Amino acid sequence: MTDFSMTTDDQGVAVIAWDMPGRSMNVLNLDSLRDLDALVERALGDPEVKGIVVTSGKKDFAAGMDLAVIAAMKEGAGDDPARGVFEGVMSLHHALRRIERAGMDPKTHKGGKPVACALPGTALGIGYEIPLACHRIVAADNPRAKIGLPEIKVGIFPGAGGTTRLVRKLGAMGASSYLLEGKTLDPQAALAAGLIDEVVPADQLLSRAKEWVLSAVGTDLCKPWDRKDYKMPGGAPYHPAGYMTFVGASAMVNAKTWGAYPNAKALLSAVYEGALVPFDAALRIEARWFTHILMNPSSSAMIRSLFIDMQALGKGARRPAAPDQRVRRLGVIGAGMMGAGIAHVAAQAGIDVVLIDSAPEAAAKGKAHAEGLLSRAVARRKLSEEKKAETLARIAPTTDYAALSECDLIVEAVFEDPATKAEVMGRVLAHVGPDCILATNTSTLPIAELARAADRPDRFLGIHFFSPVDRMQLLEIIRGRDTGDLAVAKALDFAKAIGKTPIVVNDARFFYANRCIIPYLNEGVRMVAEGVKPALVENAARLLGMPVGPLQLLDEISLELALRIAEATRAALGDAYPDDDVDRVLFLLAADGRLGRKARAGFYAYDDKGERQGLWPDLARLFPPREPQPAVTEVQDRLMLSQVLEAVRALEEGVLTDIREGNVGAILGWGFAPWSGGPFSWLDIQGLPESVARAERLAAAHGPRFAPPRLLREMADRGETFQARFVPGAAQAA
Repeated sequence: MTDFSMTTDDQGVAVIAWDMPGRSMNVLNLDSLRDLDALVERALGDPEVKGIVVTSGKKDFAAGMDLAVIAAMKEGAGDDPARGVFEGVMSLHHALRRIERAGMDPKTHKGGKPVACALPGTALGIGYEIPLACHRIVAADNPRAKIGLPEIKVGIFPGAGGTTRLVRKLGAMGASSYLLEGKTLDPQAALAAGLIDEVVPADQLLSRAKEWVLSAVGTDLCKPWDRKDYKMPGGAPYHPAGYMTFVGASAMVNAKTWGAYPNAKALLSAVYEGALVPFDAALRIEARWFTHILMNPSSSAMIRSLFIDMQALGKGARRPAAPDQRVRRLGVIGAGMMGAGIAHVAAQAGIDVVLIDSAPEAAAKGKAHAEGLLSRAVARRKLSEEKKAETLARIAPTTDYAALSECDLIVEAVFEDPATKAEVMGRVLAHVGPDCILATNTSTLPIAELARAADRPDRFLGIHFFSPVDRMQLLEIIRGRDTGDLAVAKALDFAKAIGKTPIVVNDARFFYANRCIIPYLNEGVRMVAEGVKPALVENAARLLGMPVGPLQLLDEISLELALRIAEATRAALGDAYPDDDVDRVLFLLAADGRLGRKARAGFYAYDDKGERQGLWPDLARLFPPREPQPAVTEVQDRLMLSQVLEAVRALEEGVLTDIREGNVGAILGWGFAPWSGGPFSWLDIQGLPESVARAERLAAAHGPRFAPPRLLREMADRGETFQARFVPGAAQAA
């Protein structure tokens, strides 16, 4: 059974339907590409066929390329993997060019057959590149559908003609947000942006596509870029206006990526060089740059972490064997921003929620927070008024703990204080059954300590949501010493239901995410105290690929919270507490009322609306810059190794048990340099011996916090990589 099938109606319209067996969403592989190409060739050669409609037998068109194809291309070429990738990519170009030219005479552009693409739903990556090669794109009016080219987000760029065609369709600047940001649109927005040609009611999709095919004339078939009079929108690079466009595009790329992402650089090169030559030559240039980026270890690492591993974790790769544990009724204790956010995402997933707070107005305010988020979704056409009403009806705000009696999962999200959490848990236990799973939403407090308030420690665990809940993808599930498999399965099934990517870690102070991000923040502050210019610290972090520098991140999470964490840590560690030099800086700013963005004052200066106005000038007075300043590479090594060494220690100590979770959790949890694929991929890319050497240099200069962990030393001595050792059979990052 093939992925594509073709039927021809009595009017002579051949409908090629894509329906991959055993999959909920179509993805293209080399076999299905050959199927599609053969059917198109057959239809073009059949005198009874007047035109073609390419569509899907599923509710969506396609999710993209099967990324295993790339590995197959490399392996099939033996000792010359780049050749294998290039030839494989060019086979894609040949197939799509056949659709685009549709049998027309290469000189007169006559004699071709019209080809329309009918999109019932989502069309991403190659699922949009195929339509771009067709002569008309008709989409169903499906507000849930997404159309676009998101490849840049997983370390590559559109390489099956999407880059070349979209730039020639919209111009370099017009295409920039879709190519460089991976922006996707619903059909109506895609129509307004010029990505597609027509939006029709879903029940008219196929008939309208056929109607266009039967009415199309010769001029409808020749793409603008194949005509002699074609001029690129906005101008080509050698045109005065186009020159400025490309200068602006280059500036925009570097402003957004800080030069840290190889795929963005390759994309820009493919666009610029391709704009200087005829279309078919531009396709070859695109294929060469696409091959170049596929051979880069950053691309492999991003694909693995942000696509393959993230999907595996989302589907329950770490789930213990247990019966179905889907959540039917959720209890949320605490209707603040965190609790209200949890209630909102659960209700959106179709789960009934009891939202409890100490006062009726506080509980009602939590539901109002969900209503505000839903109203914004309605305004953006992401949600109907009916769905909004249905979702809100699932949230029941109350002060009565008795309302929890039918809940099968309780998430406590009150203030980070053990006594408060214990008191709340006691009230919960008075009303729930013995099978109810109890969870605490905490980012720092040890689960073993909090579990003392539960009568069934095996049914108790931590679920750490990241703020804001509706936008942050990661869910950190913390298994306590006595937590049973059933509780973990419950949490993982809940994560899947609400669309989060979960990682499961063992109990320890700060768990995994905060354990690694706190050293990054502290190292940034420590350097300011040493006289390193704050701008150097912040810019070095951005050049590494971190989304924000440590000082900006501290302002965002608030210095007040950082100080509370520091005080709790000091109380727990006593004389072993290592961060007095960091606290000196934080307390100095706090004493001046500079508590971060919410206070409109922190390491940065802010206007009355809370917008950053640059680093606070008086930092130089409080912490005079030393001379000479350290090299950028030293600052970067301190910021990066402070995180990755802690990730290795978490693995070594058994807090982290799967490096896939360590990589994915780092990127989703605190934005760890996505280009690297995560801390363990970063180490593999750099090389473990080189990483050990850098750490030893830093330890000699700055103290034992940079001492390489035993595990890292051993692996470096043996010539191992984390990917090869801990994920047998997986492709390596380097």
